[in-house]
Amino acid sequence: MLTKQNASLLAYNTFGIDVKADYFIEYESVDELQLTLKSDVVKSNRILQIGGGSNLLFLNDFRGVILHSAIKSIKKVDEDSEFVYIEVGSGVIWDDFVAYSVQNNLGGIENLSLIPGETGASAVQNIGAYGVEVQDVIVKVNAMEIETAKLRTFTNEECHYGYRDSVFKNELKGKYIINSVIFQLDKKPAFKLNYQHLEESVRKNGIINLQNIRKTIIEIRESKLPDPKIYGNAGSFFMNPVISTKHFHDLQAKYPQIPHYFISETEEKVPAAWLIDQCGWKGKQIGNAGVHDKQALVLVNKGCATGNEIASLAKQIQLSVFDTFGIELTPEVNYI
Repeated sequence: MLTKQNASLLAYNTFGIDVKADYFIEYESVDELQLTLKSDVVKSNRILQIGGGSNLLFLNDFRGVILHSAIKSIKKVDEDSEFVYIEVGSGVIWDDFVAYSVQNNLGGIENLSLIPGETGASAVQNIGAYGVEVQDVIVKVNAMEIETAKLRTFTNEECHYGYRDSVFKNELKGKYIINSVIFQLDKKPAFKLNYQHLEESVRKNGIINLQNIRKTIIEIRESKLPDPKIYGNAGSFFMNPVISTKHFHDLQAKYPQIPHYFISETEEKVPAAWLIDQCGWKGKQIGNAGVHDKQALVLVNKGCATGNEIASLAKQIQLSVFDTFGIELTPEVNYI
């Protein structure tokens, strides 16, 4: 177990914000986490569990204890004629697990290649991309209650998954720490390639298989998204808004080219990147914070930006989109 005081969090947030925490504790097992939660330093301080920091924007130094999982196990716990069930430690880098699944010819998460962050956070955020959400393959989530240090297993249904949402972001926010997640992966993958021109792009890399789907998605993401080591960022900063069908039709009459995705008879999803781009924000920079010139959904640290500079830019974008389209953008990123 690693414990630091007055610890820099620069390496633990992909925006590259250089803030500090009063305490930083990294645990390697469930037993170590139980001991940590029962310790005086945790009992007497505010605490925050983090993963890879790919969904965090630190506005100030953190007054309290930062907890980080180094539980990095990947193990098969069951299988049947159709599926293999894999338990993955919360500290495993998400894309390392995707690579593992593809290498073992197990389908279900190949479309989620190269999403930043750790596996524990994936189950909190319900990460998704290219027509797939992680809720589609989660069977159970093993967690620990912060107040009592008692273990609890959540079924998929008990996680109350929604678009970039879960019970861990709402009524149980700050009450549980995820230790591991059990995934159901397919021995005979049914590929999901109907998102935009994904199938066409995969075919350019050869036959349709797990390896080429992963390769293609990595190529697409790398072509659109900046490397956090060069420009700090958290990937997609805003969620794609879901609006009423009536609101969409009103906008479509004014903007015939507006892209959209059918949700239901009463709702449509509109790409936030398109809305931001239409408002003229793509490539724009204010101070040390900017909007990526290849993907308007990505806000970047262009130098030594503070969290407040990035938050200010995000607020201006939200106001601009609302004034133009009457749509409120909601950040995917958590402000700390």
